[in-house]
Amino acid sequence: NRSFYQGKIDKVPSGAGYVICDGLDADVFISARNAGQTLGGDTVRIYLTGHHNGKNPEGVVVSVIERVPKDFVGNLEIDGINCFVTPDNSKVGTDFYIPQEKLNGAKNGDKVLVRILDWPKRAKSPFAEVSKIIGRAGEHHAEIHAILAEYGLPYEFPKSVEAYVASISEEISEKEISKRRDMRKVSTFTIDPHDAKDFDDALSIEQISEDEWEIGIHIADVSHYVKEGTVLNDEAYQRATSVYLVDRVVPMLPEKLSNKVCSLRPHEEKLCFSAVFIMNRKAEILKEWFGRTVIYSDHRYTYEDAQDVIEKKRGKFVDEILLMDQLAKKMRAKRIKEGAITFDRVEVKFHLDKSNNPSGVYFKKAKDANKLIEEFMLLANRQVASFIGKKMDGTPSKNPFVYRVHDVPDPDKIGDFSRFVKQFGHQMIMKTTKDIANSMNRVLADVSGKREENIVELLAIRTMSKAKYTTENIGHYGLGFHYYTHFTSPIRRYADLVVHRCIKTLVAQNIDSKNSKKTFIKNSSFPYSLNSVSDIAEDISIKDRNAE
Repeated sequence: NRSFYQGKIDKVPSGAGYVICDGLDADVFISARNAGQTLGGDTVRIYLTGHHNGKNPEGVVVSVIERVPKDFVGNLEIDGINCFVTPDNSKVGTDFYIPQEKLNGAKNGDKVLVRILDWPKRAKSPFAEVSKIIGRAGEHHAEIHAILAEYGLPYEFPKSVEAYVASISEEISEKEISKRRDMRKVSTFTIDPHDAKDFDDALSIEQISEDEWEIGIHIADVSHYVKEGTVLNDEAYQRATSVYLVDRVVPMLPEKLSNKVCSLRPHEEKLCFSAVFIMNRKAEILKEWFGRTVIYSDHRYTYEDAQDVIEKKRGKFVDEILLMDQLAKKMRAKRIKEGAITFDRVEVKFHLDKSNNPSGVYFKKAKDANKLIEEFMLLANRQVASFIGKKMDGTPSKNPFVYRVHDVPDPDKIGDFSRFVKQFGHQMIMKTTKDIANSMNRVLADVSGKREENIVELLAIRTMSKAKYTTENIGHYGLGFHYYTHFTSPIRRYADLVVHRCIKTLVAQNIDSKNSKKTFIKNSSFPYSLNSVSDIAEDISIKDRNAE
C-alpha cells in the first residue's frame, strides 16, 4: 500500500539528494544507494520508507520520469584508456564516462560540454560524448564560457532579433511627443554606477510651493519598442533578465536598445513611463500621477559624484540632490519603523585589467547616494503596485498583475538563528512578525563593526524567505510593504516590462492634467489574463533564481 510521489531531485556531491514533492511539507531525503541512476534536476517517481535522522521523510527513487534536458560542463581527465568528465556543478551528483571514440578531439585538461548517450544498468556513471570543446580548463575565457554554457545563457542574439532591432528608429517623432506629458524642461539627472551603460531610471525635481516639490521617477519606456508578438519580445521573455558576470553582462535586450535607444543618456530626449509625486518636506505623498512622458536628462552622475555633492554640499544640482537626500532618509526611517529589515552588506567587487583578469578586490558599501536612488525606486515600485492592486475605495482589485512578494521567515529557521546569535549575547524577540523584523534590525545594528558581523549578516539573509514573482499578493515582508512590484528596470528585467504593459492599460492620460485633482482613471481592459500572468510570473521567478 505504498504512496508514490513525484518531484525534482536536487543532488549533493556524495550522490545523495532531496526531492521536493507537491503534497509533502518537507523535502524527501534520498540516500546515494536509493537514488538509482539519477542526475540533479531529473523529475523522479519515489515512495517513502520512513524518516531520515528523525526529521525529513526518506524515500527510494522508483523511476526517472523526465531526464534533465541539457548538456553538462566539466573538465576532461584521461588516465590511460579511461576518460571521465567531472562536472563543474557538483549538484549533478555523478561524473561521466567518455568512450575513446566519443572524445571528438578533446584532450586531457580540456573544459568540455558533454551529452549523455546511455546509462547501462550496472554502470556507476552514465556514458557520454564530448559535444563541444570550450577551451583549456582554468583559462579565463574558457571558464566564463563554461559558466554561460552551464546555466544555458546565450552568447549572442539570433540574427532575426538583430535584424528586427536594426529596423527600430532612434528618432522620436513630434507625433509621439504630442501623445505624452512633456517634462523636458524640468531639471532631470541620472545616478548610476561608474561603469553603467544602461540607464533605466532618471529623477526630476521641481519646487511648486513653499513646502511642495514635484518629484518624477522616470523609467525607460521599453514597452514602446518591445511589442508583444515580435521576435524581440519572445527573446526578451526567453532571457527574462540580464545576467551580470564578473567581466561582462548577458543582456536581456540587444545593445542598440539597452545602451542607446532606451538608455536615459545625458543630453538626449527619451521616451519614459513615469511615476510623478508631489511631496512635502516630511516626505508625505500629496498627489501621484502615472503616465507616458518625454524627458531630457541634464546630467549624468556616478554614485561617487553624487556622494561628493551630498558630503561637500556643492556642485551641479546641489539643492535638488540635498533635498532628495533628506526625503530619502525620511522615507527610509519610516520604512524601518514600519517593519522593513535593513541589510547593509558590504559587497566584494573585482578590479579587472585590460585582459579582464582580476588585478585586485575592493569593498562596495552603500552610501547616501546609493540609498537615495534605492528609496525613490522603492517608492515608485510600491506606489505602482498599490495603484494596480487597490480599487479606488482601497479594497484589493482583481487585476491580473505581477507582484514581487516576500513571505515571512520560517519559524524553525528563525529559531535556529535566535539560538546562534544568543551565543554572542544578542537577543531575538519572536512573538510577532513585526517583533522579528525589529529584533533582526537591532541584532544587525549591534553586530556592526564586530568580528561576528559577517557571519551573522550572512545567516540573517539565509534565514529569510526568498522573494519571487507571483499574481498572489502577500506583501513584501523584508521591505515592510503591503504592495510591491518591479517597475523601475525594464531594460534588464522582463517582469518590469509586463508591469508597464499592465499599468498602461489602466492609465487613460490627459496630457495637460498636471494640476488636475485626478490625473488618471482606471479602465477595465487588461493586456493579460490571470492564467497568462501566473505562467509568466512562475517562468521569470525560475530564471531570476538561475541568474542569481
